[in-house]
Amino acid sequence: METEINTNQEKRVHLSDVKTGEQCVIVKLHGHGSFRHRLMEMGFVRGEKVRVLKNAPLSDPIEYEIMQSHVSLRRSEAEQIEVVTQEELQRLYIEKAQQSDGTFEENAELSLKHIEGTSKNSITVALVGNPNCGKTSFFNHATGLREKVGNYGGVTVDIKVGTFHRNGYVINLVDLPGTYSLTAFSSEEMYVRQYLTTQNPDVILDIVDASNLERNLLLTTQLIDMNHRVVMALNMYDELEKKGDTLDYKALETMLGFPIIPTSAHKGIGINEVLDSIIGVFEEQNGKTKHIHINYGANIETAIDEVKKVILPHKDITDRFTPRYLSIKLLENDSVVLEHLKSQSDYEQMLKVAAENREKLEKEYQEDISSIISNAKYGFIKGALRETFVEGNHKERLAYSVDNVLTHRWLGFPVLIFFLWLMFQVTFTLGNYPMEWIEAGISALGELARNMMPEGPLTDMIVDGIIGGVGGVIVFLPNIIILFLFISLMEDTGYMARAAFLMDKLMHGVGLHGKAFIPLLMGFGCGVPAIMGTRILESRKDRITTMLAVPFMSCSARLPVYLLFVGAFFQHNHPGLVMLSLYLIGVLFAIITALLLKRTVFKGESDQFVMELPPYRIPTLRNALVHMWDKSVLYLKKMGTVILLASIIIWALQYFPTHNENTNQYDAQIEELAANTSISEEEKEEQMGTLNLLRANAQTEGSYMGQLGKCIEPVFRPLGFDWKMSASILTGAAAKEVIVASMGILYQAGEDVDEESEELVTALKTQKYTSGDKVGQNVFTPVVAYAFMLFVLLYFPCIAALTAIAKEAGWKWMLFCVIYTTIIAWIMTFLFYQCFGAGNWQTIVIGLIVAIIIILASVRLYKIAKGKAGGCASCGKTSGKNGCCSSCK
Repeated sequence: METEINTNQEKRVHLSDVKTGEQCVIVKLHGHGSFRHRLMEMGFVRGEKVRVLKNAPLSDPIEYEIMQSHVSLRRSEAEQIEVVTQEELQRLYIEKAQQSDGTFEENAELSLKHIEGTSKNSITVALVGNPNCGKTSFFNHATGLREKVGNYGGVTVDIKVGTFHRNGYVINLVDLPGTYSLTAFSSEEMYVRQYLTTQNPDVILDIVDASNLERNLLLTTQLIDMNHRVVMALNMYDELEKKGDTLDYKALETMLGFPIIPTSAHKGIGINEVLDSIIGVFEEQNGKTKHIHINYGANIETAIDEVKKVILPHKDITDRFTPRYLSIKLLENDSVVLEHLKSQSDYEQMLKVAAENREKLEKEYQEDISSIISNAKYGFIKGALRETFVEGNHKERLAYSVDNVLTHRWLGFPVLIFFLWLMFQVTFTLGNYPMEWIEAGISALGELARNMMPEGPLTDMIVDGIIGGVGGVIVFLPNIIILFLFISLMEDTGYMARAAFLMDKLMHGVGLHGKAFIPLLMGFGCGVPAIMGTRILESRKDRITTMLAVPFMSCSARLPVYLLFVGAFFQHNHPGLVMLSLYLIGVLFAIITALLLKRTVFKGESDQFVMELPPYRIPTLRNALVHMWDKSVLYLKKMGTVILLASIIIWALQYFPTHNENTNQYDAQIEELAANTSISEEEKEEQMGTLNLLRANAQTEGSYMGQLGKCIEPVFRPLGFDWKMSASILTGAAAKEVIVASMGILYQAGEDVDEESEELVTALKTQKYTSGDKVGQNVFTPVVAYAFMLFVLLYFPCIAALTAIAKEAGWKWMLFCVIYTTIIAWIMTFLFYQCFGAGNWQTIVIGLIVAIIIILASVRLYKIAKGKAGGCASCGKTSGKNGCCSSCK
């Protein structure tokens, strides 16, 4: 998800794209080092006007007029200058002219000055750092925005941009995904690296966890190689001091060549000092800024110089990347850099020189080149810390001592299961009180609206369609807030990472990466961020497998459906247990899906499990409230957009046509009854109520929604669903909450308005078949209610989640998800209804729990049998080759 707030709305292009004779304004200078300084000395600075005079006969170089002088640039150099074109200026002129009484020329000049001013005073700052280092906390405090903060890697799955003003500057702060390195290993690393090399931010803000300096500084050394302007925020400095450690950050500042400011982002300490340093570095008035080269040792430096010699002649590539950075990456045989260099004329010579020097180094060090470079970097880091860092006399960190219980071999799983049970139980019981208050308020609002407005379609639409439809879903807001509070606590404390640690072996056994537990658990909140959160997985097959498992996790959108039916049919019969069974079934089918994909499409072992276990931290009240508030706002926005529109459409489909052949017959009978004077008023009122109810049912059955429901009813009849349930399932494609809105509209006919707060529950309990072989029988029983919830659990997710799958994995996988989940949902609901149609709820729950145990036990026995049959002769493991596992080998 990208959240962008930017005051500059102009469209920007490169100077090399501007046509001859046109004028433009410089917005941004890319490039680095001496090349960038050379351009600035020639007058190419932000806000300056440039006119394109002419192209050379071969279209290169190009002559420009700037600062009343003529300058020629190669096209490759002009590509490094970002501008706003004359054509774009004219568009802005017209907009200003429409908003002003001034002349076209006056508005043109004002618009040009506006762009010059904002361009000169605009700074783009990229936030870079390891996962869990506090980048997003810094972003939130600096910008005033409220991005999600979590105490585990992978919260930031895309860039977020916040714009704010400081000391006369417009600062665009870009929060990039957390990454440990800038190699070509994971999607986060690739994403951050691509942004830094193609977007060329004015300043990089390197957020470093002061409590874990050695590992965090590895990323810093890579930024130094790229020759960007850097400011370091030494975050969580208060934790370093609490441990009794000391750091001479001023001396470290001198060694690294850029400002270092101690901060505590979650408390807002040091934020202003960092922003002031950014402005100082941008203005090049900070005497602490200098470019250094990390000395990797004589042998490695010789190899870098040899490779650099064949790269230096290529100005088009060295203008965009520093030669030293390219040389190091070419030595490492980096695939991304190889792609950049492919178009060069002596590409083969570059590869040859790099291969010769790589081979020489690997032979000398007896290691692969990546290890050689990494060891050299860590050698530099250790040397720098040896001179600046003094470790205090502290034993094992208290923050990790809780792991003695929470990740204990025997206690870890019971604690996790208890926490999940508590989450669901509290969500249902505690959330029931505010739910009743909201429900009463909606009932009173609907009654007030009906009393104040005249009878007619508009009143019916407002009361039944809008208030009834949207109100039937909004009552579940307290439950969703509580659910997200629990998830937020797991994230902010660091327990989410421990849950992944506990689940790794199980996850790996069923074809999922251990870290997949995090997006899967996030799926209990919402499927969209959970699907995007799969980016924390390095392997594409692991990401796709997890994405296809996420839809089986019961998201908060399904919660209103569960709460409705559990409240109606299991209110006094362990509702928490019933809900937990649904969540467990979803987990079970997520596991089955992963196993199927592992055995078929994605054969082979999963990647190794590597994940940081951050120290436990006490969650702040601010973060918890922000998280709950943000989710509430998103839910309410959904009420006011998707669900409001869907409720109106569903109401219209159910309301029209208002008359049909059956309703006309009932109208005639009602008129005849009204004119009948031979019966008492009490008897007439009773018969009139019956006729009105039959008339309403006939109108609903003859409506467009009724026709659609009856059309698809044969497909769902074997599952125990009537046409109204079938139609509700169909509307749930937009959003699962819409199912409740649909049922509220379809089942409301004929009920007493005074009982509107219990209207839908009462309608579900009393709904009877009016045709077929079940005439007079209740439509809903506990078995039918559970079957309906089971189908809602298993069939495909909402459009937003499907779109996220299409974006992350492709349209083919999205279509596969729709077909696969729908088939699974139909088959399992069919089997359940046919097997338990005559049973009671106790039989249902016990049967499901037994079935889950049998399936899990069968999987375990299958794995054991496979290990004994074809695994290692010593230990039975199947992780190795030729019948011998890696540990025994």
